[in-house]
Amino acid sequence: MAWLVPDLGLATAVVTLFYCLFIFHGYQELFRDSDAGWHIRTGEAILATRTLPRTDRYSFSRPGQPWVAWEWAADVAVGAIHRVAGLRGVALFYGGVIAAGVWLWFRLHWAMDGDFLVACAMAPLVVCTCSIHWLARPHVIGWLFLMGAVLYGERVRAGKRTGWHEWPVVAVFMAAWANIHASFFLGPAVAGIYGVGALMGRWTDRTRVAWRYGALLAIAAIAPLANPYGWRLYAHVLRYLTDSELLARIREFQSFDFHSPGAGMIVATLMVGISGGALALVCRRYEHFLLAVIFSALALRSARALPLAALLLLPVANGAIREIFPLPWKGYAERLRAIDRRWKGYALAPFALAAAFGLLGALPAGFPPAAFPVAAYPHIPADARLFAPDLFGGYLIYRSNGTRQVYFDGRSDFYGVEFLKQYGRMVQLRAGWREDWESYHFSHALMPLDFPLAAALEEMGWRRVYQDGTVVLLARQGT
Repeated sequence: MAWLVPDLGLATAVVTLFYCLFIFHGYQELFRDSDAGWHIRTGEAILATRTLPRTDRYSFSRPGQPWVAWEWAADVAVGAIHRVAGLRGVALFYGGVIAAGVWLWFRLHWAMDGDFLVACAMAPLVVCTCSIHWLARPHVIGWLFLMGAVLYGERVRAGKRTGWHEWPVVAVFMAAWANIHASFFLGPAVAGIYGVGALMGRWTDRTRVAWRYGALLAIAAIAPLANPYGWRLYAHVLRYLTDSELLARIREFQSFDFHSPGAGMIVATLMVGISGGALALVCRRYEHFLLAVIFSALALRSARALPLAALLLLPVANGAIREIFPLPWKGYAERLRAIDRRWKGYALAPFALAAAFGLLGALPAGFPPAAFPVAAYPHIPADARLFAPDLFGGYLIYRSNGTRQVYFDGRSDFYGVEFLKQYGRMVQLRAGWREDWESYHFSHALMPLDFPLAAALEEMGWRRVYQDGTVVLLARQGT
C-alpha cells in the first residue's frame, strides 16, 4: 500500500512535472537555449559511430580543432531518447529530471531535520528560482548529483553506519557525475565542507573524523579520472572556470539582474538562504554554515549558481529554523511528517510519466518558433557560408542533423575568449569589425531583427532574402 500512496516529496514532484511541461510550457521553453540541439546530435553521432568526438565537427570557423565533449554520457542518453521519441521524449526526460530534483530537495529537508510545513512553504521559492535554468541541458542532471552528494554528507554527519563498504558506490557515483556534467568538481568540495565542519564540531574524535572525511575527499577527487579524457578533463574544466575574461562574456555566468520582472522570489530565496546559514552557525551546524557561505557567494556572482543555492540552502535554513525557534505548529507538523513517512508512492511515478508523455503528443514540442529560425530555415541555401549568432548555432546543428557547419554555437569553452572578442566586435560594430567580417567570406547572414549588424550589412549592399517576425536572412551582393 505504501508504494501506491505518494508522500509529500513525490506528490510535489509530480505537480512540478506537469507544471514544468504544460504550465511553464516546457515542451518548448526547455528548448529556449539552442545548445540542446548540438547535445542531441552529438549523442546520436556517438551512438552511430561508437566513438567520442575528439575534434570539432560542427563549425567552419574552427574546423578540426580539439574539442572536449565533457558531457558525452548525458548526450548519449538524450540522443537515444530522441531516436525513439523525438523532442517530445527529450522534453519528458528533462521534465522528469527536474521533478526528481524536487523529490530529492524534500529528502534534503528531512535529512537536515527540517519542519514539514516550512518545507511546504519553501517549495514555491525553489521552483521559481530553479526555473530560470530549466533547460534541456545536462546541468539539470548535475543538480541531482549535487543533492545526492549533500545527502550522503548528511548521512555521515548523522552518524549512520558508513564505511569502506560504501566507498565503491561513492566512486561509481563520482565517475558517473564526471561523465555527465562538469559540475563534478563540487563533489570533492562537498566532501571537504563536511570534513571541515565535522572537525570544527567534534574535537574529541578528531583523528577518526579526519580519516573518514579524508578518505571520502580522496575518492571524490580521484574517481572522476575514470572518464575518456583522464586528467585532461580536470585541466580543461579548471582552465574554463578560471578564465574570468571568457566567463565575463557568457551571460549565464554573470550576476543575475535582481531588478528584472519576477525577481522577487529569487531575492527572497537568497535572503532565506543567507539567513539560514547564519542560523546554522548559531546552531553549530558548521557544515551547513559553510554550504551557505560558499553557495551564497556563488549565487551572487553567477546566475548559473542561483538554482544550486535554492536547492541546498533552503533545506539548511529549514533545519536551523526548526532547531532555534519554538514554532507554534511544531507538534502538528511532526504528526504530519510521521504520517508522510509511511508513504512512498513510487509505483505511481511511471503512470505520471506516461500520462505526461501522452499529453505532450497533442502539443508542438520543440524549439520555440518565436525565438529560432524555424520558418526561415528552408530559405537558407544548402551551400551557404552562413553567419548566425550562437543563439541559433545549436538549432542549426539540430535542424540539419549535424551536416550544416555553423560559424558559432554555444560551446564557449571550445571557441575561446579571442573568438568571442572578435564576435563581439562584429555584432556591436566596433572598430575593426569589417576586417573581421570579411575574413570569413560569409555568403549569407541570419540574425534577429533587432541586430544592428543587419542594418550595417544592408548599407554595404547586402539584400534581404527572407524576413519574418523572428529573423532576417541577408545575402551578399552577387549571390
